[in-house]
Amino acid sequence: MDKEVSQQPQWYAIHTNPKQEERACQNLQAWGVESLSLRLKEHRRNPFTGAAVYVSKPLFPRYIFARFHAGSLLHKISFTRGVHSVVSFNATPIPIDDEIIALFQSRQGSDGFVTIGEKLQRGDKVVIKDGPLKDLVGVFERDVKESDRVMLLLTTVNYQGHLTIARGLVRKACAG
Repeated sequence: MDKEVSQQPQWYAIHTNPKQEERACQNLQAWGVESLSLRLKEHRRNPFTGAAVYVSKPLFPRYIFARFHAGSLLHKISFTRGVHSVVSFNATPIPIDDEIIALFQSRQGSDGFVTIGEKLQRGDKVVIKDGPLKDLVGVFERDVKESDRVMLLLTTVNYQGHLTIARGLVRKACAG
């Protein structure tokens, strides 16, 4: 083992086998290793029914993060089911700053999914990206509790009303 490897537990990127991020994460947790599998909730439409569905996808396909003592646990981690390898350079695992992991964790919601995109504030102008109301401009009102939806105020020529819509279907309007 290289003397550059710290004896303090540090975060490392773990390269997993295809589609085995969750398996590797659970197996590492069974060893008592703190691990983090970042997932996104992706909005899709069923092509047959048109119904909106959400699919869970890894934020970084084939990668998870684990915090461990590389000097004592590297071999055990490397041979855990679901793990392909620990990301290394010149046979030395590359540690990841705690601040980066803290940033990822701060973006995780109570449902365990990572939120990507702009933070919307009350009063922000937004544009609907898809669906029958595509390209309509509204004003962000609020996030709907315990869901991935937002409430907007839409103003058209002869109508003003509130709309609740999936968060993934809106984006912040360009200023100007």
